Formats: sequence, C-alpha cells, structure tokens
Amino acid sequence: MSSFKLFAIGSGIVSLLALSACGSNPTNSSSPDPTQKATATKPVSEISPSPKAKTESQVQGKPNQGGQVVESGAYHLELVTLPEENGVHLDFFLQKGDNHEAIPDAKVKAQVKFPDGTQKALDLEYDASGKHYAILLPTKVPGEYQVAILSDIKGERVNGRFNFKL
Repeated sequence: MSSFKLFAIGSGIVSLLALSACGSNPTNSSSPDPTQKATATKPVSEISPSPKAKTESQVQGKPNQGGQVVESGAYHLELVTLPEENGVHLDFFLQKGDNHEAIPDAKVKAQVKFPDGTQKALDLEYDASGKHYAILLPTKVPGEYQVAILSDIKGERVNGRFNFKL
C-alpha cells in the first residue's frame, strides 16, 4: 500500500512540473550581468526544437550523470545543476548514439529564464577532462529556472528544454 502512495505522489509531482513548464508566459526583459557574455536571443518559449528532433514526443532517457535527460533523434542531452557558494554550476552532456559518445566540437548556448521572468544567454565552454559543456550561472535567487540549451553540431541544430529550482 505504501508503494502505491509513493507512486501516486510521484506521478502527481511529475504532472505538476510538466504543467508548470508548459503554462508560463515569456517576457522580453533582460538583466545585464557584467560577469557573463550576453547575446540577443529569442525568449525560451519561442525556441523550436531541431527539425530532426522527436518533436511529437521527446522521449525521456535514462540519466548517465544524474541529471535531466532529453533524447533528441540520435542525441542524448543531459543537464546537471549543482548549487555552489557563488551560483549554480550548469553541466551539459551532449552525446551521440547508443554508446553516448561525447561531442566536443559543438557550439552550445543556454537561454536561461530566471524566476522574475528576465532572461540571459550564456555560452557554454567544453571541458575536455569531464567530456561536457559547463558554465557558472551567478545567481542565488530562489525559484524556478527554465533553461533552453541550443546546440549547433556542424550546422545541425539540437535543442533541449530543462528546468530546476533553487
């Protein structure tokens, strides 16, 4: 009986997260931060997935690193968020194929929507030793963050949407 209750509670939480991710209205305001390079981008809600992505039902795969996963065509996208003293460390694993081979030469950007509705675009750098892309998001503001990861792999666009709370 208790496992049924846990299943019901877990299902309810997942449903609420899915509804909250779909029901927000974007704003076009932004808050400049001198520590990060910002670029003009579209609001998170206007970013469309790659044409080759599984748009009808983006299959959620199993996390390799313990993060949120989106399977987009032949690609495995995984975002791991780690709160730190001076912000939130974003680790993004961009991998291809069934063996999840790392892709080191892509251009990866994160479009982050803050709890107050402001947005910031960040360029992620590749960490060869960890075989992933990373950046520190300098914030400690509590609330829900929405993140659209925009990847360009030799001209092919592969995008994923994620969220996390502080």
